[in-house]
This record gives sequence, structure tokens and C-alpha cells, in this order.
Amino acid sequence: MKLPSGKIPIDLLEEVIFKNLGARRNGVAIGPSAGIDGAVIDVGDKSLVVSTDPITGAVERIGWLAVNVNANDVATFGVEPAFFLSSIMLPRNASRKTVETISTQMSEAAENLGIAIVGGHCEVTPGLVNPIVAGCIVGITEKGKYVTAANAKAGDKLILTKSAGIEGTAILASDRENQLRKVLDSEMLQNAKEFYRQISVVKDALTAFKTGGVNAMHDPTEGGISGGIYEMAKASSLGVKFFEKKVRVQPETAKMCEFFQINPLQLISSGALLISAKPKYADEIIANLKKRRIHASLIGEFVEDQKERKIVKRTGEAKTLSKPASDHLWIALKRRPI
Repeated sequence: MKLPSGKIPIDLLEEVIFKNLGARRNGVAIGPSAGIDGAVIDVGDKSLVVSTDPITGAVERIGWLAVNVNANDVATFGVEPAFFLSSIMLPRNASRKTVETISTQMSEAAENLGIAIVGGHCEVTPGLVNPIVAGCIVGITEKGKYVTAANAKAGDKLILTKSAGIEGTAILASDRENQLRKVLDSEMLQNAKEFYRQISVVKDALTAFKTGGVNAMHDPTEGGISGGIYEMAKASSLGVKFFEKKVRVQPETAKMCEFFQINPLQLISSGALLISAKPKYADEIIANLKKRRIHASLIGEFVEDQKERKIVKRTGEAKTLSKPASDHLWIALKRRPI
């Protein structure tokens, strides 16, 4: 079976990866699970939240993304990210400048979030065309004081911060600039590049968690908003109903997706945050996010029946929500640059 680009299918993850997990150890409060982007390890009266992710589809801001994307995964537990490690793999044509650029970007991003870089590895790897950075972040909290993407409850309101396709928009604006000049003027293209500044959801997640009433959070990365919602519903053994028209899509993203003929709801969306909240807290969470100048909107709700996973299209038609086969970033990147 030939695998698509991006994350491997969930069934392969469950049938192969999760059946090969080494020795059993005490202290593993949360281990590998589909839709949960980190592990929790109990150590005394503390819990360590640990997550790892590679950056593979970006070139221009790869170091910045490596820190922020991993920090996001820890923050979705309601925990402040604290320590970062990286493995930097470089193509044969890499120079000292490449190493300096990646390292400087990682340091700047980590300093902005109060994260210490505590170790890692760097090498030239045969066969690579572009650099790859795999990161790992650790956060520390009081034992048991966190949420996961798998704890949404039937009746919870589904809140989205910011907009669809944030990371994908930034990547395409940087890596496919010449193509996009056909449909975006210079100002819009520059705005799209600046979407990198929206990548962090640390403030989003910690603000929501501190407000109260949050049962689950998830940052929609590969597979976009649709993929992230599907992952939350599956991990929580619930159904879900959300409305396409309530998902914010910024003009730069919309124009790019129209040009590349891709779906903005299936475009990698680091920078957005999905929040499952008790109904009586939803308005307060949205209000507190807006006080922090974070756009937030109510886009749907979770339901009891697992078979009822639906997206209501702009036409009003309710269609079955399924896991995207591949992130639509890969479709766009496969187009030959002009």
C-alpha cells in the first residue's frame, strides 16, 4: 500500500504504531492515542506534558515553526510549554548560513514564549531536498491539572479561534510566491507571509483554560479545520455538527485556495485552536479571547451519536465529515513552480 503525503492513515497508526510501544512503565498517565498530540507522564506530584512534531513542508520559517507548532501541542493541554529539544536534518547543499538561520529562528520563537532550548542534534542527511526539523517540547503542571483532545462532552459548544489555513497560507506565500503573484497583489502577498505571526495558540489555549469550562482543546494541523474536528470527535467517541459558513477564512487564504483548487478547511491550520466547552462558559471564553485580541467564534457542537459527524455546507446541505486523506498543502506544493 502506497501511503499519501503527510500523516499516515489512522487505521495504520492504530494497527501498527500503537501495537509497538516497547516496555510498560509506571507513570504513563496518557500514552499514544489518535487525535491526542502529546503524552502525559506523572512524576511525583507533577505531570509532564510532552509532544513532538516535525516540520517538513516549509522552508522559509522552518525554525520558527518547529518551536511554535510543538509549543501549541503542549498548550492545548492547558499547560505552559517550558523546554525544547530539536533534531535538525539538512540536505547536502546546506551551508553554515542555513544552520544559523534555523537556529536564530528557533531561539527567537522560544524566547518569545519563555521556552528554554535544552538540547538536540544537527546533521547533514543524504537524500533530503529541503531541511527537516523535528522538535520536542515539555511542559510541567500540577498532577492531573490538564485537558486533552479526547475529553469533549456531548452538548459541548465548539469554538474556533482565528481562521482556517493559517500555516498553509504562510507556507504557500513564502514557497510559491511567484505563482501566487498572478492572483494576489503585493500587499496581500506580504500579509499572507505575515500569517506566521499568528501560528502560536499558546495565548489562546491558556486564556481559554484559565477561564474555565474547557473540556477539550486541539490545534488543527495537518488536515486543517475539518481534520482537527474529526480527530476531536473520534478521540472523544462523539458525533459533531459544525457549520462551514461560521468558519472564518481570511481573504488571502480564500484567494490562494481558489488558485490552487484546494479546500481551506483541509489546509494545515496551525495558529487556530478548537475548544470544546461547557455551554454556560462558551460566551465568557469567547469574550476573554477577544479581550486578548484573539478572534473567536462559535462554529458548532458535539453530539452523543458517533455516527452523526456532519459538516453543514454553505448551501445548507449536511455532509458526512470524514478524515481528509491528505492535507491540501501537499496538493498545492505538487504544482510545478513557475
